[in-house]
Amino acid sequence: MLVLTHSCQHSMATAAVQNIWQELENTTMVDIGATIDRDKLYRKIGLRILPLLVLCYTFAYLDRVNIGYAKLQMTEDVGISESAYGLAAGIFFLAYALFEVPSNLLLEKIGTRKTLFRIMVLWGITSATMMFVTNAMTFYVLRFLLGVFEAGFAPGIIFYLTLWFPRARMAGAMALLMIPGPLGSMIGGPISSWTITRFDGTLGLAGWQWMFLAEGLPCVLLGFVVWKTLVDRPNLASWLTDAEKAVIQQEVSDTEDAASTHNFRQVLRDPRIYALAIGYFCLIGGLYTVAFWLPTILKENGVASTTQIGHLSAAPYLVALLVMFPLARHSDKRGERRLHSSVPALAAAAALLISALTANNFLVSFVAIIVATACLQGAYVVFWAIPAGYLSGTAAAGGIAFINSIGLLGGFFSPTLIGYIKDSTGSASPGLVVMAGVVLVGGLLIFANRLPRKSPFAADDPSPRPLARDSAPLANRNP
Repeated sequence: MLVLTHSCQHSMATAAVQNIWQELENTTMVDIGATIDRDKLYRKIGLRILPLLVLCYTFAYLDRVNIGYAKLQMTEDVGISESAYGLAAGIFFLAYALFEVPSNLLLEKIGTRKTLFRIMVLWGITSATMMFVTNAMTFYVLRFLLGVFEAGFAPGIIFYLTLWFPRARMAGAMALLMIPGPLGSMIGGPISSWTITRFDGTLGLAGWQWMFLAEGLPCVLLGFVVWKTLVDRPNLASWLTDAEKAVIQQEVSDTEDAASTHNFRQVLRDPRIYALAIGYFCLIGGLYTVAFWLPTILKENGVASTTQIGHLSAAPYLVALLVMFPLARHSDKRGERRLHSSVPALAAAAALLISALTANNFLVSFVAIIVATACLQGAYVVFWAIPAGYLSGTAAAGGIAFINSIGLLGGFFSPTLIGYIKDSTGSASPGLVVMAGVVLVGGLLIFANRLPRKSPFAADDPSPRPLARDSAPLANRNP
């Protein structure tokens, strides 16, 4: 009896000591955190990691869509039909979707640095190898391989950002990360068209071959830059102090502690996730309708010069850049995502329809394309703050990849469909009408998908955090 009493007293004493120690640790963390300027800290993080990620993503996007400019010359050189071009443009996304979830689940195990290095080196080599396309079959194979090697890149970076930025700052960080979409197209049009015209015939190679070589090899070099400079998690960053690391760990979703295979199974059973994925499918279909077919549409409307096509193609994306930031900031300031994504998507659907119905009036049709592109890019940027705020842990890694995989099938659907319609009708306008309807469905789905304020995937997280809807304003924050 005395032994039992002594054992109980010892256990109680041990528990009391542990409670006191835990209180001291919590008090110390609060004291340290109180001395850190959050705005300054996240500005420091943004300046350290975002420029490299933006540069990498810019080349990724450029290598993904530059075939729209190559098509102006290579279809005649190689003998590729409109349907074959549309299928080759879209098959990239089929491969990307098939290999994306495995790539992102692997990323969580081996880290972002190794994953991005592998992706960038392999996709850079494959993109440069596109210069050796000789027929439709080699075109299909290389585009498929490009999708395989790039799989997981975009959602991997989004997951990476969730390790560094709290949800209240995600839309602002995402706006910066999403710059490469419009930026790659804005600078890619003039650069690609200039390369095609300037180097055509040099060393016996066509201009489109030089374009693939010049825009593919830099990705290989960037892969080695990533390997040398990127760190996987904040606790490995030598440029952060211990106090700053503690603040980040306190404020950001603790992915490691929240991770569980059970959470990813929950993702696959949640109808809201499927609504997000289908809505994203529709947004992507609209985005890549413009990305892959705008040069062809401009040529159909009487713009004969490849250089002029390149410069005109930059205009929609310049306007998109001007729209994205105010929209993302306003979304953060209001703590609202659903309307900030769905309303621009609905406006984009109307603009695509107007562009298709006014094809005989170049000015009106082109302005409508500009409006559609800007609205689609804005909806796209805010959209990704929705799943990032709803998911956590393995649910974030696998769930984001799952949404992206389903959604990117829209990138396969839209160019393939428009290529078939153009071969059948001789015009891309009927295809634009169909895609306007698809974007309309996507906007309505996002509008109707009201997510709960408390995520069902945060049950295992010892320190649940508010969703993006409850985020603090970002008016004075620059991630």
